[in-house]
Amino acid sequence: MNRGFYIILIAQFLSALADNALLFTAIALLTQLKAPDWYTPILQSVFVVSFVALAPFVGSFADSLPKGRVMFISNGIKFAGSFSMLLGVPPLYAYAVVGTGAAFYSPAKYGILTEYLPHDQLVAANGWMEGTTVAAIILGALIGSMFGSPYLGNVVSEHFGYALTSPYLGMMFTTGLYLAAAGFNYYIPRLPPNHAMEKKTLPYLLHDFWKAFIALWRDPQGRISLAVTTLFWGAGATMRLVVLAWAAVALNFGLDKATKLTAMVAIGIAFGAVFAAKYIKLQESVKVLPAGILMGVLVAGLVLISNVYVAAVVLFLVGVLAGYFVVPLNALLQHRGHILIGPGHSIAVQNFNENIGILVMSNVYTWMVHAEMSIMSIVVIFGAFVSLSMSLIYRMYLNQQQ
Repeated sequence: MNRGFYIILIAQFLSALADNALLFTAIALLTQLKAPDWYTPILQSVFVVSFVALAPFVGSFADSLPKGRVMFISNGIKFAGSFSMLLGVPPLYAYAVVGTGAAFYSPAKYGILTEYLPHDQLVAANGWMEGTTVAAIILGALIGSMFGSPYLGNVVSEHFGYALTSPYLGMMFTTGLYLAAAGFNYYIPRLPPNHAMEKKTLPYLLHDFWKAFIALWRDPQGRISLAVTTLFWGAGATMRLVVLAWAAVALNFGLDKATKLTAMVAIGIAFGAVFAAKYIKLQESVKVLPAGILMGVLVAGLVLISNVYVAAVVLFLVGVLAGYFVVPLNALLQHRGHILIGPGHSIAVQNFNENIGILVMSNVYTWMVHAEMSIMSIVVIFGAFVSLSMSLIYRMYLNQQQ
């Protein structure tokens, strides 16, 4: 890997770190404002809704400009959302603005890999990308939960005379991270646009996106990898909330301790991603599907655990399995998308599907919480759904081989 790739990697790490730190800071702010419990999953939903609503446009936008420039512009939007929350805009609205920036950012950050690197380095590059993203999730969660406690606000008030609560200190921190990420974005190698838009009219953009959507779903390898990544990200985003709620009941953990426990999943993903990057070849990507079935079984098994150390080990193994199967399939999807429809279009279609998965699963979880279902029942349903879905996708793959 050359210097340009590491600049991309650092920019992605800083931006993802800010996204995740801001999420937990916003959760702490909602708690401080005494918002209802079901506002927390809604917070995640308003972030990802832009990925669905803007999918017909962000791919074309990413492919029509140098992707480093797109990442720079997108970080500017994220900065505006974080800064607006600092100025007092309600968290749900401000985090929706950050989500808009993330929707434009994603096709560029992944699409540039297929333009900048040969296809035989894509699995390794995705391993690095997922590994740094996971590191950002871990640190972002820890930093965000730290800002969620009143301790930092009290320290600032006592030593500097400023009456700031910890969530507002967190927003100042994330706003600075977005600025730093934009600085690295500026130095990303400039590559010529891959797929300039022929027209900029709404009907053309919608038709162009629909063609890309159909092309990727009709491709046998694209269909399998798209189904898996859609399930993975929908389940992964919801699981973070499920584990927080489960830890509060099963282990009597508060937000700060429960957040540290969710970090075990992220650490496991990093290990699984590194293992997959080293040992799984692009053409063998679909052979990792059984790992997803086992992952769902382990998640459902959380209801049997009341010891924190056992829980940490199980969540770590869940993460290892997740990283092991999603990294090769993500690389395969990027490779097929690059060949069929262009990298930006491919990532936009992928984001559209994955974030519909996140919206559906997050809102189902919101409904379950609002209906006052027990968290243990939710955990079993969640794990069973993951295993059953992965089994059906694996069956679909085996039928394609016949």
